Amino acid sequence: PRPGPAAAPVGGPGPTWGRALVTGASSGIGRAFALTLAEDGTKVVLVARRRARLEEVAGEARARGAEAEVLVADLTDHEQLAAVERRLADAERPVDLLVNNAGFGTHGPFASLPVEREEDEIRLNVLAPVRLTRAALPGMLARGRGGIVNVSSIAGLQPLPDWATYAATKAYLTSFSEAVHQEVRAHGVTVLALLPGFARTEFQARSGSPTLRIPGPFWMSPDHVARAGLGALARGRALHVPGAGYRAVATLSRLTPWSLTRRVVHVAGRRL
Repeated sequence: PRPGPAAAPVGGPGPTWGRALVTGASSGIGRAFALTLAEDGTKVVLVARRRARLEEVAGEARARGAEAEVLVADLTDHEQLAAVERRLADAERPVDLLVNNAGFGTHGPFASLPVEREEDEIRLNVLAPVRLTRAALPGMLARGRGGIVNVSSIAGLQPLPDWATYAATKAYLTSFSEAVHQEVRAHGVTVLALLPGFARTEFQARSGSPTLRIPGPFWMSPDHVARAGLGALARGRALHVPGAGYRAVATLSRLTPWSLTRRVVHVAGRRL
């Protein structure tokens, strides 16, 4: 298949991608990844639960001149997750870029949250990207090229009271991604942990959190996050935090004792 440039808008000349599979592609950051790639001529496989939304995104991708394939799947369901794994392993239609973007968060004291919802959160945020990464890597390694973007979060850099499960899942995903990056980097494959901050998506409404009074400059557009991620991938990065302000926050977070940050975050979170 004809490859298209993956990340020139941010990182300059970089690797080209023939086909990308994007999870959570029906809205937000996943949609932005899919359409950014489509603009560059990359064929896209769109994965999410909502067929109507996926068909809309597929239409937008085709209008940009890219082939688009719709694969409806709830990644918290074992059988539907297995169908996406099989698609990634299909050697006749190889996927050389995987964007693990699907995920959600839950907000509130852990003891009061429905445990079934917390389990689904772990399945989607942790188990699904682990299994899909495992499904994609053998083909990429055999071909000697490939990329995986695991959309984590700056929230995973410290324990977050009232976001306990969400922050823990993102901490896992970041650590996992960096480790696998090191394992495969010498074989032409790059694994990137992308850690955005606040982005204007449906995340807040879906999490059940109160409206956050976050200053405007701290909000990023999904397009900015997607382009920053593709640029970092083109540069072979293992981890990237979009936005200079958030990079400063990430550095401070890593230098501050968790015993302090978790208390500060708890108090601040209740005031937002």
